[in-house]
Amino acid sequence: MSYKVKDIGLAPKGELLIEWARDHMPVLALIRKRFEAEKPLVGVKIGACLHATKETAVLIRALEVGGAQVSLCGSNPLSTHDDVVAALAATGTKVYAWREQSTEEYYWCLNKVIDQGPTITMDDGADLVNTLHSKRTEKLKGVKAGSEETTTGVIRLRAMHKEGALKYPIIAVNDTPTKHMFDNRYGTGQSTIDGILRASSVMLAGKVFVVVGYGWCARGVTMRARGMGSHVIVTEVDPTKALEAVMDGFQVMPLIEAARIGDIFVTVTGDTKVIDEQHLKLMKDGAMLANSGHFNVEINIPALEKLSNGKRRMRPDLDEYELKNGRKLYLLAEGRLVNLSAAEGHPSEVMDMSFADQALVAEWIQKSRGLTVSVHDVPREIDEMVASIKLQSMGVRIDELTAEQKKYLNSWREGTV
Repeated sequence: MSYKVKDIGLAPKGELLIEWARDHMPVLALIRKRFEAEKPLVGVKIGACLHATKETAVLIRALEVGGAQVSLCGSNPLSTHDDVVAALAATGTKVYAWREQSTEEYYWCLNKVIDQGPTITMDDGADLVNTLHSKRTEKLKGVKAGSEETTTGVIRLRAMHKEGALKYPIIAVNDTPTKHMFDNRYGTGQSTIDGILRASSVMLAGKVFVVVGYGWCARGVTMRARGMGSHVIVTEVDPTKALEAVMDGFQVMPLIEAARIGDIFVTVTGDTKVIDEQHLKLMKDGAMLANSGHFNVEINIPALEKLSNGKRRMRPDLDEYELKNGRKLYLLAEGRLVNLSAAEGHPSEVMDMSFADQALVAEWIQKSRGLTVSVHDVPREIDEMVASIKLQSMGVRIDELTAEQKKYLNSWREGTV
């Protein structure tokens, strides 16, 4: 089976969405133009487990015109855009994805990608890599290297390497500045607010908005929530990040205290059960819960269900839980990524840089020799190239160091005069 999508008839609508995204991704457009001329990925089989959005489709097609054979599955059961994957399938991409998959269907699609025998993996959350290493080890020997898109995935992969379980090199695309400083901060900030508003249609001004965590993604969420007029509280376990949040002007307190006063809670940690039973018991009537971390484990949903008499679907992506104490709590997007499940994910302009990194890393992997089995940083020249092209596309010019200045920065001999 060359593809499995919900409705191939949605392809024309998907093509319009892909065109819209492509027109707002100038960096990737320039890379695609070069790839089309040079064909640097001929002979490469890329197995991609990514959020199947219009921006991802622009990346997939750039890789394909560069000569790669690409197979794609979604990296979250609720984040696939059915019209977009229909458009990809209609033009020959091996794509296995549809919205509202069961867990069994999700892994069926993932295994269909592995069946293609990828030589490079492109992952978002490390489910593809994990499955290759645990259940599909017969396909490992054909993989040269891979790349990882998100913080949660990098954490998992570093844990694999630390335990000696990782069997091929991984490039941590998430950790390069043109990804995490922009995608994670500005992308997650805007798209999380977008998802909350689409799911709930509530006013944010005047609300007590609790952000659990203060990494790059959470920084973006706090910044945008404050901009919408919310009173923002940050909870953290890392003293340095907590101190940064305080100096950024946010109120910081333990989650057990914030649980009593919050109107809206957003988890952005990459960890499990950060909102747990003891927090849920204290929340006031009408509090809303959302997650912008990769996996739906940050809010303890089994505990929420145990505390409840039942639930009702009030709106698409919004479930009401009536607790046994008479209060009502509202869970957005089933606890999955609210920015992708209830909205469209990050704006195309910011995904332009992230996916430009992915495309150039795939080319670099193909050209590289002797990469050690480890989690590697993106080469600095790739990151600087993406930033430079992005500035050019925005009509922004910057200064350059003179020869004298470069020499001074690379010398230790000159000091106070």
